[in-house]
Amino acid sequence: MALKRMDNIGIVVEDLDGAIAFFRALGLDLEGKAMVEGEWAGRVTGLGDQSVEIAMMRTPDGHSRLELSRFIRPAIAADHRTAPVNALGYLRAMFTVDDLHETLDRLRPHGAELVGDIVDYQNVYRLCYIRGPEGLLIGLAQEVTQGLTQELAQEPG
Repeated sequence: MALKRMDNIGIVVEDLDGAIAFFRALGLDLEGKAMVEGEWAGRVTGLGDQSVEIAMMRTPDGHSRLELSRFIRPAIAADHRTAPVNALGYLRAMFTVDDLHETLDRLRPHGAELVGDIVDYQNVYRLCYIRGPEGLLIGLAQEVTQGLTQELAQEPG
């Protein structure tokens, strides 16, 4: 049997509304919020009786989703949010944007801070890592050739 698709990536947060606001500012759409609770859910996760508030965020193209979860029960067991980029496990989610600088300007009021520098990779991508709400590590990429094409198209003739 062949793999069909990747449905979503899950991120656990303390402030669900703050995380939703951040990812909306990035450009994701909120599909919906729901409570997932009870022993049946714990059988999937291995956590037993659980209560989790989730929000499903969708990329504008409709192909990718991010599931934000706020655990009410059981209590959070570990905190990896401030782990460095070379830590084992979840590293980051990478998003492609039209304009990296404009995106950063939009995200800073939501707590986004650059981790390092904005760099150009072989005239193909402009890249950076940011820490978003609660220290989440997010990668941003802008296709440089697309940006150059747009800039040239806007220049007077």
